[in-house]
Amino acid sequence: MSTKQDRILIFGAGVIGSMYAIKLIEAGFDVTLFARSNKYKSLRENGLRYKEKGTVRSIQVNVIDTLENDDIYDFIFVTVRYDRSESALLALKDNQSKNVVTMTSNSMGFSSWLDIVGDRLLPAFPGFGGQIKDGVLHARFLPKFIAATAFGEINGVVTERIENLAKIFKTAKLPYVIKKDMQSYLITHSVSDIAMLSVLQSENNIMDKKTARTRRTARKITVTLKAYLRAIQKAGVSIDPPMLKMVLNFPNLILDLFFMTWLRTNMVRDMMLPDYANHANNEIVLLSNDLMKFLNQNDIKSEIIY
Repeated sequence: MSTKQDRILIFGAGVIGSMYAIKLIEAGFDVTLFARSNKYKSLRENGLRYKEKGTVRSIQVNVIDTLENDDIYDFIFVTVRYDRSESALLALKDNQSKNVVTMTSNSMGFSSWLDIVGDRLLPAFPGFGGQIKDGVLHARFLPKFIAATAFGEINGVVTERIENLAKIFKTAKLPYVIKKDMQSYLITHSVSDIAMLSVLQSENNIMDKKTARTRRTARKITVTLKAYLRAIQKAGVSIDPPMLKMVLNFPNLILDLFFMTWLRTNMVRDMMLPDYANHANNEIVLLSNDLMKFLNQNDIKSEIIY
């Protein structure tokens, strides 16, 4: 790490923000976590608690609940859900930090975000997940070839700040990939989330476990995913990761079997817990609505079967 210690603010103390905070603190960076209300109080009193190899550990973190405009950081990571992204960026609008890294989904592009923070915006997407149970972080990591933190300039140029961000991730031993087209990457990811997660709720009610594991539910994911992928292709979106482009050529039966297996995993079981599901549903609804706006703006009519 350079002699100048990078200052990093993580705006959001949920699963993603907490995980980045742990990794960056362990790597020696000057990390501050922004949190509010009970979360702020808990972090001040107990530190950041997480489970590792079956043991609950705690790491001390500098936490704030108010951000001054002249409190300047090298990078601000915005680690909130998509449905809270705009309010988070508005809270950062007058802060003088030069780099605002949005670690969240996006299904229609960056114009509204650029209107708020301008060219400070650096879109990204996290490379892990998990949940917080009883105040303890339970992280969920996937193999590097499946999930790594993705980031890149909107215009695809590898700038100095992209190189600096890559150095931070390398120092923290966090897998990362630099993308040339973050809009396509995020829209593709949103499509997969919408297809896979929207089926778990029906009329604002969480689907029961038995129904979730049926072939009918898996087929609904298959059909919805293919329809959305075709729609965004027509809108000029390059499907990324390319593995999802291959989905269009897979027989429905193969995809049904894949999704039936996925629907039986512990990951999906946790996703169907009321607290997680209700919050996730708010995000999926907005992602879906904004995706339809994006498609309509490009004169694309998607034949989605619900």
